[in-house]
Amino acid sequence: MAGNLFARSIHDLSAAAWFGGALMGAIGLNGATAEAKDPTERTRLSSAGWMKWAPIQTAAFASHLVADLAIAWENKGRIAKQDGVARDTAIKTAVTVAGAAVTLYAGILGKKVEKLADQGSQGATEPRPGASDKLKSAQEQLKLLQWAIPAFAAAVIILGAKHGEMQRPKNVFQGLRP
Repeated sequence: MAGNLFARSIHDLSAAAWFGGALMGAIGLNGATAEAKDPTERTRLSSAGWMKWAPIQTAAFASHLVADLAIAWENKGRIAKQDGVARDTAIKTAVTVAGAAVTLYAGILGKKVEKLADQGSQGATEPRPGASDKLKSAQEQLKLLQWAIPAFAAAVIILGAKHGEMQRPKNVFQGLRP
């Protein structure tokens, strides 16, 4: 039980870090850097902020994965026998992997934007008129991904809460009935 509580806590805290960090970055960091007076500072400062967050984000993902594996191992019998748990586990895993891939891709795009920071911009995800196609494309994609990432993280949190509800004795009993 203590192992499950520890793994569950790490699982939930790491998902919360993913959600909160992504949302704060999209609203706070990207929003604030758009107010820099020098257009070349806007993407540079945003990139610097995201790079400071990247190690925390990576640690959160790694912790989340380890906690997920520990929870799945402890619940392998329930996953196999309780109605709907295997399906929901597969869905949550797919959403987590897709969200991680989107987050990684956003990081790659962010590196492109950082390399092109000298072109200047309207904001972290808003290209300036006359921006190169490379910068414009990366920023336009980031504009969408900055909202997709917290949506994926929120879905993981919601699915985790659903898994928690499925562990209530009443729900386990109902799910094991023939």
